[in-house]
Amino acid sequence: MDFSQYSPAEQAQLQRVIEKKQMTDFIKLYSGIVERCFNACCNDFTSKTLSSKEETCVTNCADKFLKHAERVGARFAEQNAEAMKDAQAGSR
Repeated sequence: MDFSQYSPAEQAQLQRVIEKKQMTDFIKLYSGIVERCFNACCNDFTSKTLSSKEETCVTNCADKFLKHAERVGARFAEQNAEAMKDAQAGSR
């Protein structure tokens, strides 16, 4: 994004807003992983530690969730790049 049209104070404010949004998105992603994997994998509450089966399940669940998020992000980036390309071609 080009923020050169804004004053330094406005640029700093926009940067803070973007960073806050990124942190919020990260926390939502992390919370989603924790909730989903806990609900899917943790079912024995007789011990303070995870069983090996639960630990493997949590690892696989988190890996799957992160790979999915990465694929979605990559696809979004591809579509965004295509839209930018189309917008530039249309403005010529």
